[in-house]
Amino acid sequence: MIIIKRLYITDLDGTLLNSKGEVSENTIKKINSLTEKGIYFTFATARSVYSAKPITAGLNINIPYILMNGVSIYDPVCNTYIKNEYINPEISAQIIEVFKENNLKCFMYRIENNILTAYFTEINSYVMRSFAESRKNNYNKPFVQCSDLFDMADDKTVYFTVTGDYERLLPVKNALSGIRDIDYAFYRDTYTGKYYLEIFSENASKANGIKYLRNEYEFDEVICFGDNLNDIKMFSESDIKIAVGNAVPELKEMADFITLENDRDGVAEWLTQNYRR
Repeated sequence: MIIIKRLYITDLDGTLLNSKGEVSENTIKKINSLTEKGIYFTFATARSVYSAKPITAGLNINIPYILMNGVSIYDPVCNTYIKNEYINPEISAQIIEVFKENNLKCFMYRIENNILTAYFTEINSYVMRSFAESRKNNYNKPFVQCSDLFDMADDKTVYFTVTGDYERLLPVKNALSGIRDIDYAFYRDTYTGKYYLEIFSENASKANGIKYLRNEYEFDEVICFGDNLNDIKMFSESDIKIAVGNAVPELKEMADFITLENDRDGVAEWLTQNYRR
């Protein structure tokens, strides 16, 4: 008898999480029942460890998860980063210059000594303030103000992010296209309707995160769930692709299956009916 080792991996916001940004009790119960039966389950998200870990605390995650769109692989059992993709300091300087030329403030992230820290020069909008305060107050996330991001952009830099209106961020996204060795995600936020622009190493992606987990843990097959444009690369690397009912049209077109909406526990329902060990 041939035993196929399968990994089930899901996006969080808009997919596993409901419209309140929570994992429902029904989803927790059903997924934990399945992990007790032996399935391998984890998630891939744009979130950092500071928000992803507490939100999923009720779930029995038995495989390291993919954070910040593939920037990091994190082991929740040992509470440690096991893989990070860093940005070359010269490239970080070019990214910062693009933000300055467009008169936009951003957050820059570094990982050093197993600690993720967000740096900023000024919080000059309601969107940035809400983003910072919600994470700092709820998740005790380290935020450090500095006079110039250039001063902190060293070989420990992993990520840049900004959120705002589409028209305001689009010129920055277009300018980033001319910078080598980076990739970015530009997509509409599930909760606010604003847009996120996230910049990281070209080696960082949910797809590369899946490749790492597939090779490291010798998975024969990967089944993934998603809802948004930043899940496209994850879909391309997975063997079976499931879009939740509320997913964007582009992702539904790529999907092998479409399950219920996130507010109807689409991921848990599909797993309960279709999982194979």
